Amino acid sequence: MKIHEYQAKELFREYGIETGEEYAVKTPEEAVSAAEKLGYPVVIKAQVLVGGRGKAGGVKVAASREEAEEHAKTILNLSIKNLPVQKVLVARAEKIEQEYYVGFTVDRGKKMVSLMISAAGGVDIEELAVSSPEKILKLAIHPAAGIDDSSLGKILGDIFESEQLRRQAREVIRSLYRLFIEKGCSLVEINPFAKVHGDTLLALDAKINFDDNAVPFHPELERYWNREEFSENEIKAKKAGLHFIGLDGEIGCIVNGAGLAMATMDIIKLYGSSPANFLDVGGSSNPQKVLTALKVILSIPGVKGILFNIFGGITRCDDIARGILMAREQIDITIPIVIRLIGTNDKEGREMLSEAGLSALETLDDAVKEIIAAAQAGDK
Repeated sequence: MKIHEYQAKELFREYGIETGEEYAVKTPEEAVSAAEKLGYPVVIKAQVLVGGRGKAGGVKVAASREEAEEHAKTILNLSIKNLPVQKVLVARAEKIEQEYYVGFTVDRGKKMVSLMISAAGGVDIEELAVSSPEKILKLAIHPAAGIDDSSLGKILGDIFESEQLRRQAREVIRSLYRLFIEKGCSLVEINPFAKVHGDTLLALDAKINFDDNAVPFHPELERYWNREEFSENEIKAKKAGLHFIGLDGEIGCIVNGAGLAMATMDIIKLYGSSPANFLDVGGSSNPQKVLTALKVILSIPGVKGILFNIFGGITRCDDIARGILMAREQIDITIPIVIRLIGTNDKEGREMLSEAGLSALETLDDAVKEIIAAAQAGDK
């Protein structure tokens, strides 16, 4: 789960991380009011759940009431990477003397938390990692042990030039790490972590992503949920208990099990086509979930065929067959469907489909080849 900068900064302040005074607003009039409270100049920043907002014109400095109103109006009329800007953050434009970067993420290879810190903040950290990886220092942290003071002190000594800055950075990093662990985050970063007047360090930007698997254990995070993070299809699927991600291919996929779904998409690519989605109906699917899955996939533009790949363990193949037949009665399916059923109650499922004039294959290779052929035939 992703959240906006202003929401991330709310959490920062709860953990004692200084961000400076600022206001999240929805209208140009509210932006002007916020700017008047802060005093000029101010920076006005689009609040969207994607990067690159500065390059898209979503970050502007205003030196007057007129500029604040004009910039806010312009930004609130923007769409950045197809996401409309619905809020802007108005903050005092600080005089920055030095920009640093601080972030935590998960190093899955090492099964550790990774602290990343750099004196080259304020730039695209992904690009920096490619062009100048030596400028990003890293510290691996075992979650059970926490941050090692000696190792942290060495890195801080390499990055910050004064003891005053190192002391502030140490406190912020410890607070940031506590937030990362306690809230089940997958990414927390400050960029820029800026030195301003009087050798003061401020978090002038904030980014937090939460591990979706951790969110249910933190009901206090529900207030940060942003509808714009998800497509309408993803929201429908989520409500039905389906795991769905839309893609841009031509073969719709309905599969039970995330690993099997990934393998199915790989095989579709192997045989020269492309998947239109990832969709896992789960281990205990029922006919209604199958019906919802079909409705979601049929609403994806460009879908030319649908593949069911069910390897029944907990999932009962007869439930899947029942859902398919229910869908045929309730919705108009005008594109080809190929069904692969194997496992629990597959014989019963095949019999139900056969009585309705449908067939179910047993091997995935045959099913993938057949749906690709059918989809391509529909193009002719």
